[in-house]
Amino acid sequence: MSRFNLQNIDRTFWGLYIALIVVAVIALFSASSTLVYMHHSALGPIGQQMFFIVMGVIAAFGIQYIPSYWVRFGGYVLLAVSTLLVYSTMIPGNPLVVTINGAARWIRIAGITFQPSELSKLSLIIVAADQLARIRTEEDKKKYFFRTLVIAAVVMLPVMASNLSTAVLIGLIIFCLWILARIPWKYTMSVVGIAAVALVLGYMVVEFAFVRPGVKMDGPFKRATVWVSRIDRHFTDDDTDKYTLTDDNIQEVYSSVAIARGGTSPVGVLPGNSKERDYLPLAFADYIFAIIVEESGIVGAAFLIFLYLAILFRACNVSSRYSDMPAMLMTMGLALMITCQALISMLVAVGLGPVTGQPLPLISRGGTSVLITSIYFGIMMGVSREQMELRERVNETIEQSQDEAPVVTLE
Repeated sequence: MSRFNLQNIDRTFWGLYIALIVVAVIALFSASSTLVYMHHSALGPIGQQMFFIVMGVIAAFGIQYIPSYWVRFGGYVLLAVSTLLVYSTMIPGNPLVVTINGAARWIRIAGITFQPSELSKLSLIIVAADQLARIRTEEDKKKYFFRTLVIAAVVMLPVMASNLSTAVLIGLIIFCLWILARIPWKYTMSVVGIAAVALVLGYMVVEFAFVRPGVKMDGPFKRATVWVSRIDRHFTDDDTDKYTLTDDNIQEVYSSVAIARGGTSPVGVLPGNSKERDYLPLAFADYIFAIIVEESGIVGAAFLIFLYLAILFRACNVSSRYSDMPAMLMTMGLALMITCQALISMLVAVGLGPVTGQPLPLISRGGTSVLITSIYFGIMMGVSREQMELRERVNETIEQSQDEAPVVTLE
């Protein structure tokens, strides 16, 4: 039972994790009205999500006791499996693939539906952190930079086919890991430049060859027309389209209304009093932050932003005192993924970015997202636990050496 000693658990991480769960439960009851109407019962959709939340807590508690070197080993296995699953979503007619809202991102195995890209995000961070931590010399920096670049490119290619924003988010986190590993700027910025040029050229090709002529795009990147249309709609100067409700802009319009209602008071309209939840499609998923702002105002929004930023600050604090480079990079990568994804989701909900489909970590409805985010927390809490146990062992060794040291007296 000493292995599950609660003395060295990271109470700060646990406090942030529990706080997000409390927010998630409150938001879940408020934002799931359309699902409740659809199922004629609150037990179905809400009970299912509560089940995933409970499973996530159990997973986080257990994973925090797994040694970090086993986590790194498991990362390689998970990366191989998840990459194969992500590539399988590109196979036409694959019976395992489930298409939702026009995107073939989901795999259904044994009745369980999940997004393999979520597993890819987790495993890629673990593997990239382990690889970059092996740098010892200047020559190693070049070697492991290109190695992680190739691994990331292989993983990101199929993810990009169905979810460009997730691929860009993965690239951003890998870039941050390169910076933390002190990869030379000439390498990192060259990749950024090439990626930027590729995205601009891709945008222009899709815009002028498919979107404007109204030509249908086929193949694995057929959703590129959707991405370009969303970017065009977000940056358009024609306000008349913004006030005309269509299937394309319905989420942005009702999200803006929810934000406006929440801005009438510092604490919003209070939980349970949302009106836009009944009209906003996917209010329980990608746009749940709009409902949170409507019901809790600027106070609730600021509190939620604080929680996500506190996760990153706590990870920085833990990593700064940890001598294990792979664990440090892994912790920072996971914290950056949670925080950056949350900020992107919030920016989209308040209309400061084009629609991306990024869920709010641990809060948006979705079993895969909740479980994977809980695993993120479990791994970070495990690294912190190891750090505290190591410090205790060092202090005990120092105390023992002082007790055993011979006493010299002067006569």
